[in-house]
Amino acid sequence: MRNRILLLLAAFVVFSSFVSDKPAYSLYNAKGKKVKFSQLIKQAQQADVVFFGELHNNPISHWLQYELTLTLIQQFPGKVILGAEMMEADNQSALNAYLNDLISRDSLRKSARLWTNYKTDIEPLVNLAKENRLPFIATNIPRSYASLVYRNGFEVLDTLPDDRKAFIAPLPVAYDPELPGYLNMLKMMEGHGSPERAAFFPMAQAIKDATMAWFIHQNYRDGHKFIHFNGAYHSDNYEGILWYLQRLRPELRVLTISTIETGQPIVFPKEKRNVADFIIAVPQSMTKTH
Repeated sequence: MRNRILLLLAAFVVFSSFVSDKPAYSLYNAKGKKVKFSQLIKQAQQADVVFFGELHNNPISHWLQYELTLTLIQQFPGKVILGAEMMEADNQSALNAYLNDLISRDSLRKSARLWTNYKTDIEPLVNLAKENRLPFIATNIPRSYASLVYRNGFEVLDTLPDDRKAFIAPLPVAYDPELPGYLNMLKMMEGHGSPERAAFFPMAQAIKDATMAWFIHQNYRDGHKFIHFNGAYHSDNYEGILWYLQRLRPELRVLTISTIETGQPIVFPKEKRNVADFIIAVPQSMTKTH
């Protein structure tokens, strides 16, 4: 009996060493304390809107998005709304047709501007909505309009026909160029073209943020959970989309998640404290989806 106990103890030690040797990710709270995924689920249960900030080519982001979404769908049947930066507002009709079995998967791919990683990273989430008869909202501005703002500033949007303006946030769009996220983008553009063109770069980001906030606001329903998938930069530091949503729906309870890459072994970077309510740290060596 004693030998059996010793053998089981040795096996446990070996197994414990194996599973912790190269973890695929570590999860932290805003203060940088390591937490369990169950704690994220518990907090998400209390939120009205969950912003899942991903790194677009990171497989851990997409896997945890799926796991979180599936869990909330099971816990709140019929009360979950999904939305994503990766789907543009003028593709909502095609997306709805797919969700309602009116067009095929191939037809959706032909009629909507889908990202290159749609099949591996985004389609599983869309199919969760389809299988559970839930809305999936295309929240982002059509990319051609964001490009117009990058080249010409906000004023160019006034020239769009009224039927096209339906796919962007109502004009004029509020804008605070002093928000740290936009200031950082402006610094990134220093030395790249004229100062005027550089100033348009964060404006293009802002019109995306404003439009995503607008469509979340338009489609949120009381008593529901809205899970929004977006690049982490759009919701980090409670800026971006959150700044605009706060102006529209200050009463909503919001939870944010961010994804970062670190060295191996994973050590939480102090400068990432308070970037979000929960931070997923993934080794930089993690394979990419595209």
